[in-house]
Amino acid sequence: MISKIGTIRIANRLMGSVMVLAFAVGLWHGGSVATAYAQSPSAIPVAIVAGEPVFEKEFQVQVRPQVYKMQLQEYTLRKKALDEVINNKLLKAEADRLGIKEDELLKREADSKIKPPTDEEVEDNFVQMMFQGGGNVTKEHVREQLLQQFLGEVRGEYFAGLRAKAGVMLLLSPPRMPVDFDPKRIRGNPDAPITILEFSDFQCPYCLQAYTTVKEVLKKYEGKVRHSYRDLPLREAGGDDDGSPGTADAASCAHEQGKFWEYHDLLFENQDDTGSRVFLSYAEMLKLNMEQYGSCLETRKYREQIQADFREGVSLAIPGTPFFYINGIPLNGARPLQEFVAIIDAELARLEMAAKK
Repeated sequence: MISKIGTIRIANRLMGSVMVLAFAVGLWHGGSVATAYAQSPSAIPVAIVAGEPVFEKEFQVQVRPQVYKMQLQEYTLRKKALDEVINNKLLKAEADRLGIKEDELLKREADSKIKPPTDEEVEDNFVQMMFQGGGNVTKEHVREQLLQQFLGEVRGEYFAGLRAKAGVMLLLSPPRMPVDFDPKRIRGNPDAPITILEFSDFQCPYCLQAYTTVKEVLKKYEGKVRHSYRDLPLREAGGDDDGSPGTADAASCAHEQGKFWEYHDLLFENQDDTGSRVFLSYAEMLKLNMEQYGSCLETRKYREQIQADFREGVSLAIPGTPFFYINGIPLNGARPLQEFVAIIDAELARLEMAAKK
């Protein structure tokens, strides 16, 4: 009878033999392992089943949200440590410049500006914590928590000022979600280094806000950013599709005749107007072939494509619309222009440094 340790040893030997054989032979479909890896890490098999290679892409979709969550936890820890290092360096440099101690500087420029929480603020937070199951929390404990919160905010503002003055650029790359964009629905330079992939809904009010922001981004980074669109219609999520053509159907039929983005803009800029008559009027406005468009709309020709986009959004655990991936970096909701700028500037700087190596 083989012991557990013996079983593990045998398994390890077999695994090692498989790996040695794999890399020694190095042949799958006529190419070496080294060559495959040089082309793309995803080209290397992660298992062999009955002589057939299994690649990571075959199961990657199933685990994307869970893997990303773990990567985000690691990134959060690393970024927190990096922020502490940067802040300490900036504080020391400023203290040396002024000829005072670091703790004295921090107290003078940040800590001394803290306003203690009012009794009303303490009471409100205390009640809220009790409703959330605060247990043995006391008002004094709540007061101390608020003081620490205010301290963090004031110090954060001070360090943000030091960073701006020193021109700090964060190059620590956040985790990215592997998700495909639609190369047929691209606005902007098709070869741009930055891709903004948007999952959106033409009838979502928050998507209308994002529509304006994305236009500003494309103008600000002309030639450097491209925008791709995928459908995540809310009526699919609500299960209230009554069988009539929706806005996603209407835009897809315009896309068939090369007018997707023009139609996209009309839908967002006239968000309250929907229905087949409105969709046909937009098609006529854009001088589309009306017979072709009408047939496409009536039969909902691109329904499967729209549903495929929707299923992809669900598999990515997207919580709502709009949702963006900027070179794979997730950004949720109708975020302000500054948040897009921060990610894009960091990406451009990272790509520039990589190109110099």
